[in-house]
Amino acid sequence: MTSSLHHRAIENLGTRIISGELPAGHIMLAEKLEAELKVSRSVVREAVRVLQSLGLVETTKRVGIRVLPPSRWNPFDPQVIRWRLASNARGAQLRSLAELRSAVEPAAAELAAQNAPAPLRLELVDVAHAMRDAGQRGEVPRFLELDIQFHSLLLSGSGNEMFANLSGQVAETLTGRTVHGLMPDHPHEAALQWHVDVAEAIARGDAGAAREASDKIMRRTMSQMSDTWTEQPRVFIPVNR
Repeated sequence: MTSSLHHRAIENLGTRIISGELPAGHIMLAEKLEAELKVSRSVVREAVRVLQSLGLVETTKRVGIRVLPPSRWNPFDPQVIRWRLASNARGAQLRSLAELRSAVEPAAAELAAQNAPAPLRLELVDVAHAMRDAGQRGEVPRFLELDIQFHSLLLSGSGNEMFANLSGQVAETLTGRTVHGLMPDHPHEAALQWHVDVAEAIARGDAGAAREASDKIMRRTMSQMSDTWTEQPRVFIPVNR
């Protein structure tokens, strides 16, 4: 029960901060949060601790709990990504993630063709073919599960631990696009084939072909999604000098 209350408090405050309902600079008091959320002081403290770790708030003695601006949020945390995808900043979040993936995934595909262990190469081919079948049949939940698995294997197969640790962010992106109705029931046939092409190029060690096919996937994704971020502002992070 306590764990559930923690989760509800974190979700409540996190979504409200990221939606702008609780704007940057807003001051919250622990005792008021206890009454508002109908939870104990320990639950509030735990929720604030988690939000602090995400860069959403800071606590100041004799002042309270201050909401921080987007430039302070941890943009790589899957919770922050999920909350942003559920907010009116969805388009901006999709743009940032698509640009990140466009930079990383083709490079990861190239590296995987050079470095991935044989079992991972074979698994990637099997997943790509299963993805294509699920997409053609319009099996949305199964397709999402396989899509997440495919891109996680791709990043892991690169042999670059920093790339591999982006799998959670990619999973939230793919899940968010599906949950918010931004994925078709039947994905484009060419995109399905490009996933197979990436996997098969990696399996045979063709780094150039793997990178090219992955780049095609990401270019199509950018083109499909661009309407969602028209007019959405960008976040500029101040440079430490």
